[in-house]
Amino acid sequence: MGIGVRILSWQWFHRLGSPRWFYQKTSAWLPWLGASSLLLLAVGIVWGLGFAPEDFKQGNSYRIIYIHVPAAFLALAGYYIMAICGAIGLIWKMKLSFVVMRAAAPIGAALTFISLFTGAVWGKPTWGTYWVWDARITSMLILFLLYLGVMALSGAFSREQSGDKASALLALVGTVNIPIIYKSVDWWFTLHQPATLKLTEASTIDPSMFYPLITMIAGFYLFYAWVLTLHTRSLILQREWRTQWVRELLGQSSPAAKI
Repeated sequence: MGIGVRILSWQWFHRLGSPRWFYQKTSAWLPWLGASSLLLLAVGIVWGLGFAPEDFKQGNSYRIIYIHVPAAFLALAGYYIMAICGAIGLIWKMKLSFVVMRAAAPIGAALTFISLFTGAVWGKPTWGTYWVWDARITSMLILFLLYLGVMALSGAFSREQSGDKASALLALVGTVNIPIIYKSVDWWFTLHQPATLKLTEASTIDPSMFYPLITMIAGFYLFYAWVLTLHTRSLILQREWRTQWVRELLGQSSPAAKI
């Protein structure tokens, strides 16, 4: 009985790695992910920009946190998703995990850029300059370059499998940068303020500012899941276009039928 359960669990695990299974199952998820993410983002933006009070020190300039903080959160979380998928691909040889890894790279790069850009805009009224070689900012820049490196390696080889393995290795090596980003404000003297949102401590943000921020973070996470699923599905069609199920899905005849 125990062996049978383990076999079924293992089969279920490998089914998750099937591009066809993923493509078919996620069709039903997309409308819900899209609608819920856009709803939360709309509520969070209106709430944060229109109804949250001014900060007594920074005035209205602090409102950029409703974009900056969620983008930074997802830039870090997205890198872990990319690296974990790369590790699964290397260990268990699952094609889908490499596809998700490739799909996550440009999304993560875009979020990191948004985080850096909004941080620079916020830094001008706060620090008097758009950019300083601060430990937190510099390590985020390295994160951006790591994302770009994974994207470049993915397309640098004639064989997709070689690009998958090389980019997965780089993604795994780059995970050492994530704890550096998290702890940079504690380990070094930095202009960047300490984290105001921690899992182990109560937030220091006033509730009238905190709740719209949490709404935006939730909206960003759902939006990330939506875009990642869409991009993964697109890459699946590109990589599996020779298979019968993709040809049937696209209404194409098989190669044998063309002879």
